[in-house]
Amino acid sequence: MKFTKMQSYGNDYVYVSLLDQTIENPEKWAKFVSDRHKGIGSDGMILICPSKTADFKMRVFNPDGSEAEMCGNALRSVGKFVYAKGYTAKTEFTVETHGGIKSIHLWVEKGEVVNVSANIGRPVLDAEKIPVTVTNRGNFLIGYDYKVIDKIFKLTAISLGNPHCGAECSDVFDLDIEKYGRALENDKMFPKKANIHFYEVVDKNNINMRAWERNCGETLACATGSSTAVYSAILAGKAANSVDVHQRGGIVHIDYNPADNTITMTGKTEIVFDGFIEDSIIEESI
Repeated sequence: MKFTKMQSYGNDYVYVSLLDQTIENPEKWAKFVSDRHKGIGSDGMILICPSKTADFKMRVFNPDGSEAEMCGNALRSVGKFVYAKGYTAKTEFTVETHGGIKSIHLWVEKGEVVNVSANIGRPVLDAEKIPVTVTNRGNFLIGYDYKVIDKIFKLTAISLGNPHCGAECSDVFDLDIEKYGRALENDKMFPKKANIHFYEVVDKNNINMRAWERNCGETLACATGSSTAVYSAILAGKAANSVDVHQRGGIVHIDYNPADNTITMTGKTEIVFDGFIEDSIIEESI
């Protein structure tokens, strides 16, 4: 299996093109390549596949082998991957995900992709579509004070192709994220679990955030999480429509367009290395 290790602000995945090769049992492969001791080491595995409805298709697998609907940083990295590897010469194209079709824009200088923007569409607040079983504003969960173990957070639940929850707090970089992240991810209000994003508003154009990803744990950065934090803060009247989200891995820029209610994320992504794994090694490990 040919693969490429990529990262965006420390959020790292193993990317596998199925445009010119095939693999079986991707769930088992994801477990192997994600293992930081026995495998390659990553936050999961991304498959780039042919699509009948878009230019490319992306599938996202978590370290435990489960499949996720979407990942913003992975989506942007797929954008760079297909251009850098010669699968497209276009700087604007579409990618099919289980969370819908997304639009990519590449910023290219001297043949190199220096930045990638992804329009991830409209945030969904409908509780049934997220899903979330607790609501406080009609069929929405927005700015809801909720006690998790011994601490109260203001929660806003949205879907960006998969379930997300913005949890506003005042001490995000000192927070015991494993304690509260794991508890909220598995809270009964989220029938399919949720990605939890703890954030604090610095000012209208800057937010600090940490991401606890469903079936994965804390990651150094999360672009859809950044979008969740910004949109949650906008709904609370605390953020502008253009915000830098500061995470341990770096800064992701988020733009919200109120005219069409869409979110665009922009940031860097890089290829770490390319490699090849013999099938026999995988078979022995799984």
